[in-house]
Amino acid sequence: MRLSFFSPFIFFLWLVTSLAYAAVEVTDDTGQVLHLTQPAQRIISLSPHITENLFEIGAGDLIVGAVEYSDYPEAAKKIPLIGGYNQLDIEGILALEPDLIIAWQSGNPLAQIERLAGLGIPVYYTEPRSFAAVSHELRQFGHLTGRKTSAEQVAVTFEQGAKQFKARYAQQRPVRVFYQVWEQPLMTLNGEHLISEGLSLCGGINIFADLNQLVPVISREVVLAKDPEAIMGGGMGEDTPAWLESWKKYSSMQAVKENKLYFIPPSLVQRPTPRFLQGTKIMCEKLQQARNQ
Repeated sequence: MRLSFFSPFIFFLWLVTSLAYAAVEVTDDTGQVLHLTQPAQRIISLSPHITENLFEIGAGDLIVGAVEYSDYPEAAKKIPLIGGYNQLDIEGILALEPDLIIAWQSGNPLAQIERLAGLGIPVYYTEPRSFAAVSHELRQFGHLTGRKTSAEQVAVTFEQGAKQFKARYAQQRPVRVFYQVWEQPLMTLNGEHLISEGLSLCGGINIFADLNQLVPVISREVVLAKDPEAIMGGGMGEDTPAWLESWKKYSSMQAVKENKLYFIPPSLVQRPTPRFLQGTKIMCEKLQQARNQ
């Protein structure tokens, strides 16, 4: 009799506990508090870096739609595309019946995102610009998808890698660097960019760290006046861009005189993901090479 009396109560406690455990509440990078009744099961990823980070924590199988250039890892190429990061296919997204959209705050079209949110689809905004922010994103994705344990492991490994670079290169001679993002128009990045933080861990000094814009347009004359010791650049593809070589005609510049022009594979540094550690390693090796020349 005691068992039959308490069984409904025990079941009720179990049900309440289960529901509480399943519910998700997180704050995104805009300060918005997002509530989900359970971890997401059908996710739309609106940036290649978001897709990559979801796969990193073991949640790639939850992505039902992604934007163009979501090409890593290999399995990501099989995900249905719902437009580009700056122009979304609204109808295509709705047809996939997502229960969560993860958006890139500064890269996605706000009007289209707000339209989707207005239709009742939860939206989580992300904008990682530092090593700490990448770790935070990984952990947040773990909460959103019910992959907390694996996300924590990936985040800790990422943090440990950053600490190792800092410890190894903290006492090395600083190297003044111009990092070129693009040729026409000539673009660089300021000190708030993740690449700039990577350079700093390697003992590099971003000569345009003090500019206001995250990715400012500059003149060639300003670069020449600052006379960097090294020039680094990526571009769009995985081959050395011709514009990196084009600096060689400026023979009076220190970086050119000492042949310190370095290519950095863009896929390893232009996405805020754990693979950024690989890109940082290359930058550190190039700067060490610059010191030893």
